[in-house]
Amino acid sequence: MPTQRDPQTRGCRVPGREEYLRRWSQLHGGAAATGLVRAWLSGVHVLARPLAGARVPPAAVTLAGTALAAAAAWLALAAGPGGTPAVAVAVLVAAGGVLDNLDGAVAVLRQRTSDRGALLDACCDRVGDAACALVLLGCGAPTWLAALAGGLAQLQEYVRARAQGLGVDDVGVVSVAERPVRLAVAAGCAAATAIAPGQAPWALLGAAAWAALGAVGLVQVAVALGRRL
Repeated sequence: MPTQRDPQTRGCRVPGREEYLRRWSQLHGGAAATGLVRAWLSGVHVLARPLAGARVPPAAVTLAGTALAAAAAWLALAAGPGGTPAVAVAVLVAAGGVLDNLDGAVAVLRQRTSDRGALLDACCDRVGDAACALVLLGCGAPTWLAALAGGLAQLQEYVRARAQGLGVDDVGVVSVAERPVRLAVAAGCAAATAIAPGQAPWALLGAAAWAALGAVGLVQVAVALGRRL
C-alpha cells in the first residue's frame, strides 16, 4: 500500500533531516555532524529539499552556480568598482556560493552521488575560484595580487586532489582558506565598493587577505597531507 507523500516533494520522497545527516556522515568517513556543522547542514537541507523533491539534477545545480560566478566576474570586469553593478556582483557571487553548497546536498538526498558528479563539481569549483579572483580584479585589486590570491586557491585544491589520487581518503584538516571563505571575501569586497566607495581600498585589502589566508591554508593542507602520506 503506497505511503502518503509530502506534496512539496511533487511525488518524490525526500529524506528528512536526520536521514540526510546520516547519509552525509557515511559519505564523509563517519564524521559526526555536530555543533556548527550540524546547524549548517540543517540549513542546507531546508534549501535543498524542494530541489530534490522537484527532481532537479545535481549537475544542473552545479552548472547554475558556476554560471552565476562567471556572470559576476564578467559584470565586475565590465562595470568596474562601485555603484549598482557592484551590488549585483556581490549578489551573484553569494547566490552562486549557495548553489555550490546545494548540489552535493541534492545529490545526497536523491542518492545520486557519483564519481562523475564529484569530478564535475571539482572542475566547476575551480572555475568559480577563478571567477572570484576576477571579481577582485574588477573591483580594483592589482593584477599581480588578484593572480596570486587566485593561484594560491588553485594550488591548495590541486594539492588536496593530488593527495586523494595517491590514496588519501581524508585530508584531516579544514584550512583557513576554504572555498566559503574565498566566496565571502569576493562578495564582501564587491559590496563594500558599492556601500562605502572611496573609504578604503577594499579590493586591495580583500585580495591581500585572500592571499595571506591562502598561503596559511596551503601550509596547513601540505603539513596535514605530509603526515598522512
